Amino acid sequence: MFSKILIANRGEIACRIIRTAQRLGIRTVAVYSDADAAALHVELADEAFRIGTAAASESYLSIERILAAAEKSGAEAVHPGYGFLSENAEFAEAVEAAGLAFIGPSPSAIRAMGLKDAAKALMEKAGVRVVPGYHGDNQDAAFLGERAAEIGYPVLIKARAGGGGKGMRRVDREDEFAAALEAARREAVAAFADGAVLIEKYLTKPRHIEIQVFGDRHGNVVHLFERDCSLQRRHQKVIEEAPAPGMTAQMRHAMGDAAVRAAQAIGYSGAGTVEFIADVTDGLWPDRFFFMEMNTRLQVEHPVTEAISGLDLVEWQLRVAAGEPLPKKQSELAIDGWAFEARVYAEDPARGFLPSTGRLSHLSFPETGARIDTGVRQGDRVSPFYDPMIAKLIVHGPTRAAALARLTQALKVSHIGGVANNLDFLARLSEQADFVAGHPDTGLIDREVEGLTQREAPDATVVALAAVVSLGILKTPPAGDPFASLGHWQIWGQATRTVTLDHQGERHSLRVAARGLDLFAVHIGDRIVPVRIGGRTESGCQAEIDGRQIGITVLALPRGLGLILDGRVHEFHTIDPLDQAAEDSQGGDHLIAPMPGLIKLVRVREGDAVSSGDALIVMEAMKMELTLTASRDGIVETLSVAEGDQTSEGTLLLSLKPEDA
Repeated sequence: MFSKILIANRGEIACRIIRTAQRLGIRTVAVYSDADAAALHVELADEAFRIGTAAASESYLSIERILAAAEKSGAEAVHPGYGFLSENAEFAEAVEAAGLAFIGPSPSAIRAMGLKDAAKALMEKAGVRVVPGYHGDNQDAAFLGERAAEIGYPVLIKARAGGGGKGMRRVDREDEFAAALEAARREAVAAFADGAVLIEKYLTKPRHIEIQVFGDRHGNVVHLFERDCSLQRRHQKVIEEAPAPGMTAQMRHAMGDAAVRAAQAIGYSGAGTVEFIADVTDGLWPDRFFFMEMNTRLQVEHPVTEAISGLDLVEWQLRVAAGEPLPKKQSELAIDGWAFEARVYAEDPARGFLPSTGRLSHLSFPETGARIDTGVRQGDRVSPFYDPMIAKLIVHGPTRAAALARLTQALKVSHIGGVANNLDFLARLSEQADFVAGHPDTGLIDREVEGLTQREAPDATVVALAAVVSLGILKTPPAGDPFASLGHWQIWGQATRTVTLDHQGERHSLRVAARGLDLFAVHIGDRIVPVRIGGRTESGCQAEIDGRQIGITVLALPRGLGLILDGRVHEFHTIDPLDQAAEDSQGGDHLIAPMPGLIKLVRVREGDAVSSGDALIVMEAMKMELTLTASRDGIVETLSVAEGDQTSEGTLLLSLKPEDA
């Protein structure tokens, strides 16, 4: 076994690898960019080396800098994690050429499965069914359009390199094909430096089921059963589970056998995942699943396999890379119970899952009943440079129903403040009827997205509490000032303040009157809500509203405050009346960058007439493209950015004026 390994990755997966290495007595070396100098994985590792600036191309994707760090550290092996260079055959070769062990498959195996078109051809030769489509070399746009018409719409355009839903577009009509192809190629080039695509038939009711495989350097290959990853949005997995609901012994055997054959066909060693798409129009059948691709690395969702198998897959990776045989044979492997994993992201589901950046002012997960894999701590910042994952929440139970109940409970008692997040969305999804019944498919979220992402307006209780707390009444008064202890109370009349709060785009203008020490009356329209503030704590206070006692936690935010009560986080921005007046006068005239990013496309020029909903600018941020549209009809008056510009959040991109101005 190795005595020291370097982890060529960051965030959650780097922390995950460090935990297993520490348990095995293996010293770990972290690498970090300027954006990650104070990151959790740097703190947990035994030593760490700076490898460049925040841009991934100058740090985590730099083979030269990573190998230089490995040489300085004296590491014996390199673990690539997932993402970045994990499926880069040139990186694996460079690691081995440097005299180090690569904790992953051989470069030839990575190459064999690295391009989806070549992998599908290889699988057909191995007797594994593939989705009908075009997987050839001709990349002429017109030719691909003809092939799509022959296959029959809907079709799926897929980048032949990489994964994670990048460079992938569903196309339902012929007149949408050209624009979708252009967007898929642009995204694929940005993510993988390869714009080649393949065209596949889009199955209208598919399930995404994958098989975890493991091979060693002695010719042994086993599978560790299946995972169902059908709950997806933008072709990215949201909640995964193992085993797959409705799976029969016959189909499990057929899929497991196909996955093992796929791994054997390329002499595979290490952890890998063979992904299949199953047509479930009439249920699960052994002759209705098709090979999609093979991921030649550890998967994000590997914890659910660990939960039902009782194994540590990172430990298996280390042992196999060190030349040991697989710890178990196929006959020794069995499924124990059920497991779910939910991916917690810094994103806003109500705004099309727009990624969010900022400081995690509050971060709390259940201390028992769930496994939390994360690479961040409370107080850390979610960076615009990398994937916006905050954590993975994993639960295990004896049955699917028991495990799912634990998932829902764990999501509802988790709280995040400071950045938009998908906790409420995940909790609703875990209770969605079709999913609860064990009937997931890849289109479920799209069909139910309105109900799953609908924002709930805070009730009068929450708004009243926010208005009172925003006055600063919880702050400790200056020592020795007898009048400060009276708070907002006064002898003659009532001290009254007008407070303007913004909650997820909705404005609340409130009048707060002090009726006595820690007693307030909040005027919300025609209603008066009495609020009494009780005992203070370090993080909040007790409050009484309409005779109900309630404990609240208060979060300090850069532009306002957050309240945690009744198990939910409510964030409010405090609005200066002068700023509000200026903003109201602008209406929808300004297009503002919602987050830091790169301007990829500018689709208009100054003087162009646009209609509400027209695409104006395409930004690239946090590994995805964002299309910014016009909020109303008008004329482009000023254009403040050009293609290739890097912008920060809040940057003015363009201004509109009325058509008759």
